Amino acid sequence: MVSMVPTGATDARTAKVIQLYATPNPVGANTVDVSPGTGRNLAERRHPSQLTGHPNTDRFGMPPASVTPITDEITLADGLGAEHGNDVRSSPLFSFGGIRGAIADTLTSTAGFIRERMTGDYDVDEFGFDPHFTDTVFFPAIRQVYEKWFRVEVTGIENLPTEGAALLVANHAGVLPIDALMCSIAVRDNHPTGRYLRALAADLVFEMPGISEMARRIGATMACANDADLLLRNGELTAVWPEGFKGIGKPYKDRYRLQRFGRGGFVTTAIKNSAPIIPMSIVGSEEIYPMIADLKPVARTLGLPYFPITPLFPLLGPLGAIPLPSKWHIHFGRPIDTSGYDESAADDPMVVFDLTDHVREEIQQTLFRMLSRRGSVYFG
Repeated sequence: MVSMVPTGATDARTAKVIQLYATPNPVGANTVDVSPGTGRNLAERRHPSQLTGHPNTDRFGMPPASVTPITDEITLADGLGAEHGNDVRSSPLFSFGGIRGAIADTLTSTAGFIRERMTGDYDVDEFGFDPHFTDTVFFPAIRQVYEKWFRVEVTGIENLPTEGAALLVANHAGVLPIDALMCSIAVRDNHPTGRYLRALAADLVFEMPGISEMARRIGATMACANDADLLLRNGELTAVWPEGFKGIGKPYKDRYRLQRFGRGGFVTTAIKNSAPIIPMSIVGSEEIYPMIADLKPVARTLGLPYFPITPLFPLLGPLGAIPLPSKWHIHFGRPIDTSGYDESAADDPMVVFDLTDHVREEIQQTLFRMLSRRGSVYFG
């Protein structure tokens, strides 16, 4: 794997933020916060990366440390670390090889799908997930985008359990939820046992004809407690993007600054099911549609959460809807064990708030450190 040391400078705003969050505690680990209503040790309140380094990113590009399973029921793969991530690929600009490959793969896989489908030998689960369709039609159609256009690099895959449930929590960005699709392929193609990622999607997705049916077939379901509980009880790798529309619809000037993580419903779900929470950090999604404005009157008329204005859309019409080819990096952080909580903790607002804040801060700090190691946005 190519070193993660950046070949180009980050912008001044990002560098300033990174410096702010990476500065160690200047008054020592035993300083007590004297803010009104608090008496907690300041070292305990600061994120680990500000004291002794960041456990999720300080060893990018180095051999992985041994990983201890978080419970007896969940085992983790050995020998898969940062050096097993995707090779860094050259920029796809001015090259149509990816487009030709995508068309060829789609036609070939679709023909095979039709032949196999006629035999009727396939399964669909209670949510409508169709693995046969996903593997033979959908993934081949978008894999060229994943590999050639966004050139997705994956690290930390060893932190995903080889079996059993886990709740993956990620930052959300990009105007359209393309990041959910890229994460699904990242898990399927890089996990040692080829597991599927089951995404929890917004209600709006299932209110759109055609899109709703497609989302169900590729494994998505509604982001509600009942569906999430059932997926985790079934032992699935389940993913949630708690920022929701606030994340994917934020302006470009706020890129990589996490929005509010809702009311912590994902923490309640994880505790009730004793499922580990795995932070998932995504760099690259913010730059595919740089949103410089939001036409709220148009959005209200169309019943949309926002109507984006980007440098290319709607100026170039349909061509403006083509995402820019930013270089992506998806990192799976170390699991946060929830099995030590009793079931009543799921209804304790303070427990839920503290754990939600911890997960959010973990992702935010990881993003800052990934950005500090980043090279060119589009030519990396």
